[in-house]
Amino acid sequence: MSRPLRRGVVGRSLAARSGRARTRGAGAATLVAIGLVLLASAPPRADATIATQQAVEESLTCQCGCGLTVHSCNHLQCNSATPLKREIAEQIASGQTQEQILDYFEHKYGEKILSAPGTSGFNLTAWVVPYLGIGLGGLLIGVVLTRWRRGSAPVSSGEHSAVSHPPTPPGAADNQELRARLERELEEYDRRS
Repeated sequence: MSRPLRRGVVGRSLAARSGRARTRGAGAATLVAIGLVLLASAPPRADATIATQQAVEESLTCQCGCGLTVHSCNHLQCNSATPLKREIAEQIASGQTQEQILDYFEHKYGEKILSAPGTSGFNLTAWVVPYLGIGLGGLLIGVVLTRWRRGSAPVSSGEHSAVSHPPTPPGAADNQELRARLERELEEYDRRS
């Protein structure tokens, strides 16, 4: 025969297990936090600032009106991309970093030449608004789904009805007669089939 477990032993065992799980979860969260701090405080790599022709061309917008970057402009002998490519090559040959080259072109042509908006001032909204919209949309969907789930109450086991009826509004006594007639006819139909 097996011995029945005492209630106190089982409770202590479950508490010990959940305590260990909590400790493991806290340890994992601590490791993730430390990793993020180290990643954020790491110095930039030296090769990240070295300018390449393609990287700079992809960071600048072609001014011919095509809406593409200088690198991907598909106009043959484009009157904007061709001189910009030459100017980029001269800047790289003079030993400029990518940031310096982009600053030069932004100063010369204005902010419109950059293919991505900056991360300061009003341009920050271009980076924040899409994520904010996705977050608010998800929240709205969650609220709607929660309300829908709360609105559909389960039918109790004592009721035998194929159709759930909404509550009758006050002053709808005439509808009660029609509802009773409908119920009788539905029951009669169920018995026939």
